[in-house]
Formats: sequence, structure tokens, C-alpha cells
Amino acid sequence: MSFRLPRTATALAPASVPPSGLPGLDPDWSRIVDVVESSLADDGTAPGASHAWHLLDNGEQLAALGAEPVGTILCVHGNPTWSYLWRDLVAQATAAATTGRPAWRVIAVDQLDMGFSERTGVARPLARRVRDLDDLTRALGLTGPVVTFGHDWGGVVSLGWAVDHPEHLAGVMLLNTAIHQSDTEPIPAPLRLALARGVLGAGTVTTTAFLDTTLALGHPALPAAVKNAYRAPYRTPARRGGIGGFVADIPVDARHDSHAELDRIAESLRSLTVPALLLWGPRDPIFSDRYLDDLSDRLPHAAVHRFEGAGHLIAEDVDYAGAALGWLAESLVELSPVVELVETQTAPADVLQPLWHYLDELRDSDETALIDMAPGKGTDPRVVSWRLLSRRVREIAAGLHQIGVRRGDRVSLLVPPSADLTAVLYACIRLGAIVVVADAGLGLTGLTRAVRGARPDHVIGALPGLMAARALGWPGQRISVNRLPTASRRALGVSYALADLISLGRDEELPEPPQPDDVAAVLFTSGSTGPAKGVVYTHGQLSAVSRALHAQYGVGRGTGLVAGFAPFALLGPALGARSVTPHMDVTAPKTLTATAVAAAVAAIDATVVFLSPAALANVVATQGELTPADRAALARVTSFLSAGAPVSEPLLASAAALMPGASAHTPYGMTEGLLMTDITLDGIREAAIDDEARGPGGVCVGRPTATTRVRISALDETGTAVGELSEAPQVTGEIVVSAPHVKDHYDRLWLTDQAATRMVTPGERWHRTGDVGHLDASGRLWVEGRLPHVITTPHGVVTPVGPELAVSALAGVDRAAAVGVGPAGSQQVVIVVETVPPATRVGLAEPALAAAVRGVAGQPVAAVLVVPHLPTDIRHNSKIDRTRLAGWAHGILTGARLTQP
Repeated sequence: MSFRLPRTATALAPASVPPSGLPGLDPDWSRIVDVVESSLADDGTAPGASHAWHLLDNGEQLAALGAEPVGTILCVHGNPTWSYLWRDLVAQATAAATTGRPAWRVIAVDQLDMGFSERTGVARPLARRVRDLDDLTRALGLTGPVVTFGHDWGGVVSLGWAVDHPEHLAGVMLLNTAIHQSDTEPIPAPLRLALARGVLGAGTVTTTAFLDTTLALGHPALPAAVKNAYRAPYRTPARRGGIGGFVADIPVDARHDSHAELDRIAESLRSLTVPALLLWGPRDPIFSDRYLDDLSDRLPHAAVHRFEGAGHLIAEDVDYAGAALGWLAESLVELSPVVELVETQTAPADVLQPLWHYLDELRDSDETALIDMAPGKGTDPRVVSWRLLSRRVREIAAGLHQIGVRRGDRVSLLVPPSADLTAVLYACIRLGAIVVVADAGLGLTGLTRAVRGARPDHVIGALPGLMAARALGWPGQRISVNRLPTASRRALGVSYALADLISLGRDEELPEPPQPDDVAAVLFTSGSTGPAKGVVYTHGQLSAVSRALHAQYGVGRGTGLVAGFAPFALLGPALGARSVTPHMDVTAPKTLTATAVAAAVAAIDATVVFLSPAALANVVATQGELTPADRAALARVTSFLSAGAPVSEPLLASAAALMPGASAHTPYGMTEGLLMTDITLDGIREAAIDDEARGPGGVCVGRPTATTRVRISALDETGTAVGELSEAPQVTGEIVVSAPHVKDHYDRLWLTDQAATRMVTPGERWHRTGDVGHLDASGRLWVEGRLPHVITTPHGVVTPVGPELAVSALAGVDRAAAVGVGPAGSQQVVIVVETVPPATRVGLAEPALAAAVRGVAGQPVAAVLVVPHLPTDIRHNSKIDRTRLAGWAHGILTGARLTQP
């Protein structure tokens, strides 16, 4: 594409330093460098021409500190920004050197015709810009180690320099950018508009439209002073020619002059083996996740972190500089020796059975494998034998392979709990495809975020899931659980139905099975404490989960398992157990009734029942509907479990009365580790009368399971977990766990992974849970709340669960939440309660109730508020959203309207 700038835009202008007073920009970083331009074949460049560059450079400040740089970070901005984009990185790198940490020299350039560098008045296509950067680094005498860092089209230019200088390159870092444009997909809509005939010159040069649009992409909106700083070099059309030139140089197709250079750089990336970091804003309307997918394919070893909520101007949205410097310290500076594991972190190979073990062993058995209580057709439950389940799993796996699904492909399952879901999940597992499980309890927004972030290659769904996938543009080839009319298949973009896969795979052989270290699944958390995270498990780790359940509860061959929490139903076949999910709305566990549980128990002669706390509460509440036959079925249960949120002793006791022959358990775990500790009802009662063990308060969740280790990282006065991992009793801190069945890592959340393994022994696999608690002298774990919910008062740190339990025990109180209001370090405790009967509106508690709350809270209480309902998460319907509640309470106490939180 040719682009002729308006005459006023081609006027030459010398390089200069930015005006003083731009927020965050230290004038001492600016320097002007004259660079002799090398020639490129046929580009018309005059040999020996010199151009002046403006750049930011903290080299002199490091020299003044006597700090020897460990390397250089070479930063290249995109369009229409300038080196101002990198000011936080320059500042943080310099500040780190002043404290004795590794000193990184940061050079952030203004590309020619951009920022405060010289306006050359000639076209500078991609190959020229890569050569320009080479000219500059030669003029600076820059040698390795160099880490490149680019954003937008500066990412492409920086990578061009990187692949051309392997002798100096130590690593590459990128913010949102694109290195390849698929021939089958259009370029992003904002760029198509900017390139349109009659728009390019007017939108990029004559007016500030392109610049203004870019600056509007901040999340949250950029302060006016920062926007003005970005506009500073581009005040007139004569200074905006480079903006138009950059847009015109976008290779829209193979005919474009810069297409070959872009292809050269993109393909060269595949040979880069240096450490790489990709920091991404998923809300970018220009460089969406599909460009991240492409970069990840070319740099499969790269560390990736997606900042939910961040967009194109990710450098303004999040602390990208801290993330980058932390990664450099981890990847390039702190070269710790390999440390042998202190204790075995995986189960012995001779006891790790693959997840499909019983499907092979029982392939000729007509015994019941699972029952579908709500099969969708007819009124009777659907009974599936091991023979049928095993055959269907093999057929679907072979059929998936026939249509191109391969080991390592990601398959998103948008199928409600059912026999179909079980068969599809185990087919993917056997094939070696990675199952992506994000349940409908996340809500449409959360589910969309999860599916897009997990980048599935294929989607298998029931009709509601397929409709959402089509409407919301979820990625992946689409496969329907049921056969659809031709028009519906076409409208939803469905390629196959399960019946097609079964037919295709009926006589086909399966490929070699996956290995224990291969990734098996990405399971999404509930999203109750922030955006749902994808938790990655290997085959070996999932096998260790099933082994832990067998070892702790005896769930295995011959067990009848009722799972009111879908993940445990899916583990049934791996354990050799008969399994059933009761008839319920999986998006609302609190809708589960006692009669539905009794029906499920009777259907498979269940001995083990697993229910979430919210489901358990409604089962107890609806027990009056039970018939004598229902009660007789429940009496045959030998164990029941409830976990996912704290379970009170009265609730557990009421459930135990419904299942009088059962041992009542409440295990502690999370998506990252499904079974960490366990306690029985008798154990809870024993702990309740042990005042010395209770210590700082909380809920006792028992002792670690056989293969689990639990440690505590003590809190400081700011509520931060800074203590070394310890088993010392009565010390409140973050709960840290280790077990063979702890997750492998988080998906595309490098920073979250680092936080979850902070301060652990090198070579060991631990998980920082984000929960706060303490160990007692008997080795029992007490959970006191979540780390983000710790209240920092002038009198010290307060954890919420202790006061909440004390208040909830009062007559007339159903549930309570303790939150902090005010600045950190001087927060005031506010108690918010649900009453019995429920309040009809929000308000201050009656004086008598407020006095009673203050009398038992154990802490000074600033206010007691009453609400009809406390806000809870969707999946469990029981985890109180204290963060939301704290913001709401702050508003109420500062004059906001009395609205339901």
C-alpha cells in the first residue's frame, strides 16, 4: 500500500527533548543521539545520512550510583505512543538499583518520525525500521546481554532486532502486539477503518482522531495529564506524519511491501530459545487473544500472564514494569542451583493408575457405572453400564482423532453434568486432549472470560453452550452433543455431532495414550475471590487426586457415589465407583432438595454422598418432604462429605441426623488441591470445647490427609504473609500446602503462579492458598478467612471468621460477615448480618441486636448493619463476597443510599 503524506506532514523537524513537567518523566533520562543511517537495497536511502533520535536512558543514573548493569532492556514503543510509555519501567529499574538489587539499564527509544525524534520526511517501512534500530544500537555500542521489550508495532520492530542479533540477545518481552496476520481472518476492525480510503490521512495526520482513539483505550480512563503527555510530540499535522506512515505500513495481505519482512520475523521466532515473557491485556480491541495464541505457538516456552481487565494500553492499566523486572530476576539473574525434592511430591509409579483404568478393566462388565437422573428425554433415569461407557469413550476418542483432535489440543466442554459429559470428558482424557472445564455457575460473563482465555481448539457443547459460543464469538471448532437440524448446525457453526464421532470411531484404533506428565485438564476456579483462574493439572496429578480420595474415604470399586458437586461425579469412573449427580440446577446448588438426594441414593444404592454447604443447607431445610422410603435410603449411607466453604457444626449435625449411619466429614480443599485436610463431626465437637486449640478463632478443618503437608506463613501488621513456612502452633498466617495432587500451575497467569509459590523451598511444589488460618498444638488446621479480607485495625490484624462465627451463634442471626472500612492500618470493623426472619430492607441493626453483636465480636465494632441477603458466589452459593461487602459498607457509612449489597 502506498501512502502519500500531506505536504505539511513531510516537513523536516529536528529531534528535541520533551517539555518539562510531564507526569512520571524524569528529564535526566532524556538524551539525543545522532545516528548514521545504513542503506537498504532499493529503499532510496542516501548512504551516510544522519538522523537524531530522542531516547530515555537511565545509564548515567546507574553510573552515578556505582551500579554495574547486569544487562540492557531495549524498549520500543508502537503507534501512536512514544518512549513515555516506558517511564514506569525506567523509574522502577533505577529504584531497584538504588536498593542494591540487580541493575538494569533501560533504553526506551522514540522511533524516527515518532515522539521527539527527528522527522525524516521519508517512508519508513518495517524493514527500514528494523534497520533503524540496528543503526541506533551500533551507534550506542550496545552489546549483550540485551532483553528486547516491545508494544504494538514496536513489538514487531523489537523482535526484528532480536532475531537479527542472537549474539547479544538474552531474552524477549512483549506487551500486546501481533507478529502474524492470518490469511483467513481480517485485520482488526479499528485498523481496517483507519486504512479505509479517505480516512487514512484525515484520521491519522490531518486530525488527531487515531491518537485520541488510542488514548481512550485505557482501563480505567487515563488522567488528562497523562493523555496530554502522550499528545505532546504530536501537536501539529507536521509532527503526525509518522502516525499515518505506521498505519499505512500494516501488511494487510501478501501484496504489501512489508509482508515479506513480517513473515521473515514471524518465522524466525520459532528458532528463538531465549527466555520470553508475554504480558497481555485481553480487553484489547486491536490485538486480541488470537494474536497471543499465535505468539504462544511460536514461543511455546514463553511465560504468559493475562491481566484480566487490561486492554491495549496495558502499560497504563497494570504494573507491567514490576512484572517484567520480577520475571527478569527469576529468569535471568537469580540462577539458583537445582535442589532435590525434600520429600516425594508425586505418588509412586506403581500406584498411579491412569484415569481410564477402570474403563479398560471393566469394559466387559454390565454392572452400573453411572446414572443420569435427568437425561433430558423421558422421565426415568438413564442407567449406563461399564460396558457401554467404556465403548462410548473409545468410540468418541477415536472419532475425535479422526476429525483432527490431537494430543495437546484444548477441548472446552460446555455440557451440563450428565452421562454425555462423562463420556466426552474421558474420551478427551484418553486421547490426550486437554479438557477445559468452566461450569455454568460462573455466569455468562465469567464463562466467556474463561473460555476465551483458555483458547480452546475445539468446543463440545449442548445447545445452550453452542448458542453462547456463537453469539459471543468463543473460539474453537464446534461439536454438538445432539444432532441438530441442518439450518441450526449451519447457524451455530457446528461441524459434527457426538453421533457422528461415534460412527467415525467405531472401528478405529486409538493412538498411544498420554503420559503422566502430559497436561490433562484446565479446571476453572469459582471466581468467588476475583476472576476465575484456569488451574492446570497433569494426568499424574489427577490420578493422585483419585488416589487421595480412595485413601481418605475408601471411595473405589463398588462404592456408590452421589455427587451434588459436579467435579466429584466426574471422578467416579476414575475411582471405579458407581456415580450419580442428583436432579438439580447445577448453577444454583442451594436448589438441591432432600428428596432429590434420596432418589439419587436409592438409584445406585449409594454409600457416599458429597454435597456443597449451600446444597446441604437446603437438603436439611426440605427434609419435611421425605417419605419413609426416602429416609430408609438415606439411612444406608455410610459417609457424607461437605466442602467448598466452612460448614457449621449445627448444619453438619442436622445432616447427620438425616443419614444416621454415616460418618460426617468436612474436608478442606480448593480447585488447586481438592483434598488437603479432613475432619469429622466428632472432631469438630472435640475442637469446639478445646479453647486452647481454638487460639485466634476460625473454623477447624482437621488434620492434613496422608500425603499432604500444611505450613503457615505468618502475617505482619499490614496483613501481608511474610513469615517463613512453619508448623508453629497458634500463629496466624497464610495457609500453604503441598501434596502430589496439588495443581501443576495456573494457565497464562505467570504472576499468579509466582505469588502462589513465593518463599517456598526451591525444587518443591507448594501452593499458597490465599486462605488465612493457624495450626493448633494437635496439628489441626483452623481457617480464619481469606488473605484479601484481613482487617488491619489500629489495634492489630483481625481475621473475619472468628467474629462471624461468634455473631452467627446469636439468637435471631442467620449469617454474619465482618469487613474492614477505612484506610489500611486504621480500618474499623463493621459487622453485616442476615437475621431470622430475614430483614425486608437494609438498615442499621436495632439497638439490642447491635449491643449483642458488640458483646460477642471480640473486637471494637464501628457499626452493625442488617441486610436481607449477603452477597455470595455463584458456584457454591455460600462464600460471602467480603470485598464487595466492604465497599458497600464504606458507601453506606459515608452517606450512600441504603441499597442491597
